[in-house]
Parts: sequence; C-alpha cells; structure tokens
Amino acid sequence: MKIDGKVGNCQLPTWQKMARKITSGPIRDKERTKNKLLKAVGAILKKEGFPGLNISRVASKADVDRKLIYEYYGSLENLVQAYLNGKDYWKVNLVNIDEIIEGSKVDFGKQIAYSALEGQFDALMADKEMRKIITWSLCENFKPLTDLNKERERLGEALFSSISDNFFKDKEVDIRAVQGLLIGGVYYLTLQAKMSGQTMCGIDINTEEGREKIKKTLKQIIEWAFS
Repeated sequence: MKIDGKVGNCQLPTWQKMARKITSGPIRDKERTKNKLLKAVGAILKKEGFPGLNISRVASKADVDRKLIYEYYGSLENLVQAYLNGKDYWKVNLVNIDEIIEGSKVDFGKQIAYSALEGQFDALMADKEMRKIITWSLCENFKPLTDLNKERERLGEALFSSISDNFFKDKEVDIRAVQGLLIGGVYYLTLQAKMSGQTMCGIDINTEEGREKIKKTLKQIIEWAFS
C-alpha cells in the first residue's frame, strides 16, 4: 500500500487521507451553512419572535456572511419559507398523498381526522417555535405564512374531497365545520396554556392529565361526527 502522509510519528495510507478530505468541500460547506442559517432563524424566533428577524441578525447569529443568505436563498423571505417548510406539523410527503387517501377510505377518513388533530396538539404543546409561527400568522400578512396556510388547505381539500365529503353528503353533520372548530380550539388552548399558563374550564393542559382529557374529548367528537 502506498504511504504518503504522516500524523505525529504514524504514517497514513492514501485512502485515509482521501477519506479526511471529503469531509469538506463546496457542497458540504454549503449544506452546513444553510443548516446554520435555518437554526439561526429558529433561535431568533424563539427569543424575539418574528419581528426580530432581519438579514443582519440572522447572518450574525449563524456567524456567516450575510451575502450567503442571498446566494443560497435569494431573500430573507425565502429563507423563512424554507424554515417554515421544515417545521410545519401538517407537512406530509405529497408523493404519498394518493396512498394516504386510499388507506383512509376504509373508515371514510375518521382515523386521519383524529390523527391530524392529535399531531397538531402534540406539536404545538412541544414546540415553542411553532407556537410563535401560529401567533405571527394571526397578526401578519407575510407571504411565507400565507403560502404555508395555502399548502395546508390544499392538503385538507384533497382529503375532504376524496374521502369525507361523499360520506357526509346526506348527513346533518358538516365534517368540515367540525374539523375547523376543533383545529381552532387546539390553536387557542395550546397558545393560552403555553403563553400565559392559564387553564380553560378548569383544565390545565400543561399537565399530562389535562392533555389526556383534551385528546380523549377530541376523539369522542370525531367518533360522534362519524357515527
């Protein structure tokens, strides 16, 4: 084996030297920088909220040249969009949407209706950044946020029109209205509990007991709607 490198008193074979070299390079460095920028957006969001986001602060937090934001994302808006796409609890691999729809036809969408609510509830309880995103989306007309909401609506429309609408067309229950009220309720309950620490109707969802009560009731409402 050809020996052409040394570390201390030890010589390294060529293949080991090559293995070390591939840990850096334009592609890897770019991905590292993009990851640092996305983490910086999240860190600023947690501490200061969306008003604290600007090019200079994100670049400084990430410890990179601000021009790289433009080079890799084109604008702060696009960087925020990339960040939101990676955080959204509704995010579903749309490549598998047909498979999801087909599998949900068995129970006319009952399980996915509940799973979406439970996933939303758990994500908002656990993730401060997502709560900031929801709060900001209620107060600001910012394109990345409106685009994110449109994507959620597009996914929801696909599920309703392909699965639930036909099942409910001759029933008195409006499943879209039911789901809308439940989603809105989850938003408010989680934001209130985590931002002010207050209870709702005597239920404290900052406790495991309180969270289980809400999940149980969400499931009961879905069961009622599909009965």
